[in-house]
Amino acid sequence: MARILSRVLQPFPRGDRAATTLLILTALMVGYGTVMVGSASDAQSALNGGTSFALAIRDVLYLGIGALVFVVVARVRLSWLLNLAPTLLMAGLGLLVGVEMVGITVNGAKRWLPTPFIQIQPSEFFKLIVVLYVAWVIQRHHQRIGNWQHLALWMSPVLVGVGLILLEHDVGTDTVIVAIAVTVLFVAGLPRKLVTSILLLSVPVMGAYAIAEPYSVRRLMSFLHPNVNLTSSGYQLLQSRIGLGTGGLTGLGLDHSREKWGLLPNPHTDFIFTIIGEELGLIGTLSVIALFIGFLMVSTRIARHCTNEAYRLVVVGITTWIILEAVINIASVVGFWAVTGVPLPFFSYGGTALITELAAIGLLYNIAHDRSRSAHLVIAASEPGFVAVAAPARNTRAGVTHRGPVRVPRS
Repeated sequence: MARILSRVLQPFPRGDRAATTLLILTALMVGYGTVMVGSASDAQSALNGGTSFALAIRDVLYLGIGALVFVVVARVRLSWLLNLAPTLLMAGLGLLVGVEMVGITVNGAKRWLPTPFIQIQPSEFFKLIVVLYVAWVIQRHHQRIGNWQHLALWMSPVLVGVGLILLEHDVGTDTVIVAIAVTVLFVAGLPRKLVTSILLLSVPVMGAYAIAEPYSVRRLMSFLHPNVNLTSSGYQLLQSRIGLGTGGLTGLGLDHSREKWGLLPNPHTDFIFTIIGEELGLIGTLSVIALFIGFLMVSTRIARHCTNEAYRLVVVGITTWIILEAVINIASVVGFWAVTGVPLPFFSYGGTALITELAAIGLLYNIAHDRSRSAHLVIAASEPGFVAVAAPARNTRAGVTHRGPVRVPRS
């Protein structure tokens, strides 16, 4: 047993400055978020007939589980975890199928699976799984996926997952997952022609969804006409703006929100940024934005100093996921984007989301300490009968520099 664990786990890494900064930023965001969930959810708990701190206590429990997951992932050997990506993807697809079969419906959305302890949302796990899987595909098949047929073959399981999540009417999560996959592939060198083709293919898909679900699309597009249908599709955005405007510069004070008392739906989940603005004012909202900017800067530094290209792509995927969700959430609650149900990472209430996000931080922390080196990975357009491979490296004063891809006959 000890031998098996030694193959999977390593001593907890320490010493990297960027990783330490990442840990401090995460602690600040999670602590800030926990306090605000407690403040935003007490009214909801009371209105539901429970104690004021019922949801806050549950959030602290999720935080404890997430902290344990962080420690485990920070110790996992990265090569073992990346090789496990296809298995994790199949497990993620199985959970998404399970949602369709025996899932729980909450507020009209069927997205959760019951367990003896908590309700889990598999689509949140799927975000991190896609990051690992796309990096694994590039690591193993970068010489071939510059070809459209091979790219479609290896990305088809991700598309199946996107389709299953679309059946849950979760357009926001699908948007994030597609953005993760496309960004990682683009950074790895996927030809722009293929990237453009992928984006163009999404247009008829969304058109078909608009025909099948016209009400959902009207609700998504309500931000374009915020003063229309104020009692239905535009109601949340109206109340969100009222809350943010009421907060002013310094806010009404912690736990003094008025919107959370039945006026603003989902104050502790999708619209927690509004409660922060109402209670802590512009200063509070700017501090949240500053924390995410800090996260982007330190993640970028980890990616730049990473010497293993596959792990660098994992950092790119996680950073895209966290920052994109933050941008979408903040833009939607202030009326600059559609309300899609995308949570504010580390702040919004949600057990599965918080646990998965802390697992992603554990992965970033782990990669920041990794000093392994890999072959240069590059995706290039390939023609029939040829594959793209990296040219031999040449030594320079700064170290090893890799030349661009070359084409060689397919064996």
